[in-house]
Amino acid sequence: MTTPRPRVFGVDLDGQTRCAHFHTELDIIAIKLKCCGEYFGCKDCHEALAEHALEQWQKHQYDTLAVLCGECDTELTIEAYLHCRSRCPACGARFNPQCINHHHFYFSEL
Repeated sequence: MTTPRPRVFGVDLDGQTRCAHFHTELDIIAIKLKCCGEYFGCKDCHEALAEHALEQWQKHQYDTLAVLCGECDTELTIEAYLHCRSRCPACGARFNPQCINHHHFYFSEL
């Protein structure tokens, strides 16, 4: 029995969690947001669909499963994601290395 993929919210999501805002071949992660405990394609999707402000995960919460690989559906802890060198540790799929420029929206100062 396989575990079903967590529900991911977003604008124009594809099967690998790419959204209307970030849709390159490498944009295959979704992030569970601290404020609502739901996965979203990106912060812009959250802004468009949620009726509350985004909250950052704090450093002491980095052991939380909060990043979803859109290729293999593996959930990563924040810590594992931040240290994975833009590759899924489960399946080896490449993640967009430019996502580092957006970490400050989701995660408290590193």
